[in-house]
Amino acid sequence: MFTIKRSIFRPALTVAAISCLAATFSCKDYLDVSPASSYISDDVFSSVANVNSAIVGAYDPLSGDAGYGVRLSTGYPSDTDEGQNRAGAADGGSRDINRYRVTSGTTELPAPFTTLYLGVERANICIKNIPQMDLYKNGSATEQKALRRMHGEALALRALYFMEIVRNWGDVPAQFEPSSAYSDLNLPQTDRNVIYDQILGDLALASRLLPWRKESDANAYERFTKGAAKALRARIALARGGYRANARTGQMERPSDYLNYYTMARAECDTLLKTRSQHTLNPSFEAVWRNINESRFDVSYGEIMFEVGMGSGSALSDSKLGYNNGPRLDVNSRWGQGGGSYTINPNYFYAFDSTDVRRDVTVTLYQTTAATPNTQTSATLTTLRDGKFRRDWRVPILTGSSQNLGLNWPIIRFADVLLMFAEAQNELAGPSAAYNGTTPVAALEEVRKRSYPTASYKVLPAAQVGSKTTFFDALVKERLLEFGGEGIRKYDLIRWNLLGAKIAETKAQLTEMRNGTGAYANIPLYVYGYAVNDQLRYARSLYRPSFSNASTLSNYTLPGTTTVSNRFSWRQALGGTSTFIELFAANYVPNTGDELLAFPQAVVDTNPNLKQNFGY
Repeated sequence: MFTIKRSIFRPALTVAAISCLAATFSCKDYLDVSPASSYISDDVFSSVANVNSAIVGAYDPLSGDAGYGVRLSTGYPSDTDEGQNRAGAADGGSRDINRYRVTSGTTELPAPFTTLYLGVERANICIKNIPQMDLYKNGSATEQKALRRMHGEALALRALYFMEIVRNWGDVPAQFEPSSAYSDLNLPQTDRNVIYDQILGDLALASRLLPWRKESDANAYERFTKGAAKALRARIALARGGYRANARTGQMERPSDYLNYYTMARAECDTLLKTRSQHTLNPSFEAVWRNINESRFDVSYGEIMFEVGMGSGSALSDSKLGYNNGPRLDVNSRWGQGGGSYTINPNYFYAFDSTDVRRDVTVTLYQTTAATPNTQTSATLTTLRDGKFRRDWRVPILTGSSQNLGLNWPIIRFADVLLMFAEAQNELAGPSAAYNGTTPVAALEEVRKRSYPTASYKVLPAAQVGSKTTFFDALVKERLLEFGGEGIRKYDLIRWNLLGAKIAETKAQLTEMRNGTGAYANIPLYVYGYAVNDQLRYARSLYRPSFSNASTLSNYTLPGTTTVSNRFSWRQALGGTSTFIELFAANYVPNTGDELLAFPQAVVDTNPNLKQNFGY
């Protein structure tokens, strides 16, 4: 059973006090939240209703262009072996980030940086004040339960904000008190391990305070619950135990005690694997994404454990998911305009088995044009788009050129829990070693099995999962296939110290594809497409070479029919004057600190205790 989503966060907040919590956040004074916020605490933290408004305010910075509406979702996590955001040359803004050509003056840096610290500040105010309320200890059972939940939400939110800050900027100022508690907000940098350990502790406490999804007295999908906090703790534990770029030297390094954090991640995932009544896999991979696009919560399975609520049509609180990414749709189409800025790498499309149902959900082969705005035509091999967020799947349809579609961003799914468990247990004990009855192989195969029709599913051969090393390689690929377009891959590759290797591998595969050699010898130069009820169909297999005369055959009539299919460039699009391969991750250099972003120059100028990251 599914229920229609009714966002609790939009339109804009109605309690005036919330805007006072951190309203003066700016690039110039990035930690300077008006001390005047302290004098409203008694009023805000006087009732459950007012505290709820404060918590809603603490969630608010997650949304909008500077949050997961654009930058943190489809912007910062590119380029990787799965795709490119805004394919093309660096432009001083988002493409600088995606092409690894960042400078301290890159225009897309200040807003997310300050917005994340705004979220930290709002969470800090709640974390300090909620436990001090008389109602927290002496209120009714209902009041105490609600306040404990909101205390847990604030702790989880602070952990999420700091996770994003740390994984993008490394060693950063660590503020764990409201700004009014500091005499000098020019804080020095704190080693990211210290921050990670703090937020891992926060999440341990949060998971004790928060209810399970089905026991929550609030929205259990756009607000943190126990399951979401545990899953986030597992993700952060794996990051804490993974590789990272040294902020002073640029060299990739890993802490010596990393196995302690794999143990932590395994424990959190194990608890979740044993609580399937709260969260489990949706049997349909496509339904997970249809629900997002159709504004529904998955109340039956709860696979998406926490999603960021979007809405109100504003760049401050909505998302451009389905406009910035998803298939390119003409503005005059019945679905409205889709920008199609996120481009799937062709080798990623061909990494899927042809029967893997995830392929045609994660990758869209179609687009619409001004000539036929309501009829799908084929993209080329260099204009494939991601497909989990699609304007043409949105319910209700929103025509025109509006960029804000109100689509939520999923932070973590139960599929990730299964694969994090598999990764941690493999590292600790090997692929066939059971932990409380579950082996890494079984957890990985549960994710894979959903991805195939019953008749097509075959377990991975023993040679691919028989040793710790071969299983890890299989897991790296499985996470690639499962989480395409979800902003996860870049950070996975960094913590595995594989970002450089996968960028190089992608360039080599694309070059092979351009030349029609090796594994890509049978990829056609051209494809032939036609429409059935305005839906794109192909006349020939995408794994079969072109006709020998394809370069002169502009269309093709299906044998035994009068159906005419038109020719579209496929592998041909990689040749000629195309710079698709050359511009992909063009400026990435291993061990030079490219895994971290530069601090915005205005922030460095303001805080004399802040040292710029290596290489900037």
